[in-house]
Amino acid sequence: MDLDFELNSDFIPLCDLLKYCGVTETGGMAKHLIAEGMVLVDGEVELRKTCKIRSGAVVSGDGFTIHVT
Repeated sequence: MDLDFELNSDFIPLCDLLKYCGVTETGGMAKHLIAEGMVLVDGEVELRKTCKIRSGAVVSGDGFTIHVT
């Protein structure tokens, strides 16, 4: 799954991004995925659930890539 997400503010919390893009069904599932070290932000493992994702970031994991514009 390769997605583009258009950001309408300065940033979006990582857990919210995963939920809005349909990677997970709920915010709780997104937080669990992040805590397990299964999410990369710009190629680095990200463990902060509310990490601020800004325009230009690439969020990826098993079976998904999200390009934030």
